[in-house]
Amino acid sequence: MVYVSKVLDIMKICIIIPVYNEAAAIGELVRQLKAKGKDILVIDDGSTDGSAGLAKAQGAEVIVHVERSGKGTSLRDGFDYAVAKGFDGVIAMDGDGQHAVSDVDKFFDKAEEFPDGIINGSRMNNARTMPFVRYWTNKLMSGIISLACRQSIPDSQCGFRFIPTRILKSVHLSSLDFEIETEVLTKASRKGFRIHSIGVETIYQDELSKINPFVDTFRFIAFMIKDLFQPKS
Repeated sequence: MVYVSKVLDIMKICIIIPVYNEAAAIGELVRQLKAKGKDILVIDDGSTDGSAGLAKAQGAEVIVHVERSGKGTSLRDGFDYAVAKGFDGVIAMDGDGQHAVSDVDKFFDKAEEFPDGIINGSRMNNARTMPFVRYWTNKLMSGIISLACRQSIPDSQCGFRFIPTRILKSVHLSSLDFEIETEVLTKASRKGFRIHSIGVETIYQDELSKINPFVDTFRFIAFMIKDLFQPKS
């Protein structure tokens, strides 16, 4: 089935891609997205392999961090850019080739239906190829976050999602690394925004995940404890 988005006529959306040493995938990813007429911002987080140059050569706008500062910092810089440039929303996706370009238009179409809510990608409908430890870590985190948000979020750690700039303007984000995936959901839910999910494909290759299931689970728990005791503004 070919997805033809109509939301392009009424919404201005920027695709935001944080990268760290993704030279093997980022150039082709940007090329395919530009071929579909998308606005793209790549945030290069201190890469040493030329990722920024490859993305720029294919037509992406690029922000470069001289030193690595974490995925959360990269996404926050991207969100600030989208707000400043007057975009109506962003689609965040990873730069390692795990997210299928063919799924992007699903987010555009779903954004037409739910322009004021987060649209979260879910890999859980077809999780057979997901590494065992990652699968169960994600199930645990998603269950806890669903309770915290008081709505069902089957894949809370998926980095493929649509976020309206209306939400980005209304929440204060401070996470430096992967816990930003959780922070966006909990803070948006606290403001009364809905979170919708759509199935996405994940392309697992031979690359090593930048997520450490043990370290980042600890960071997740620390964030949830901190979030629990923050003033609910």
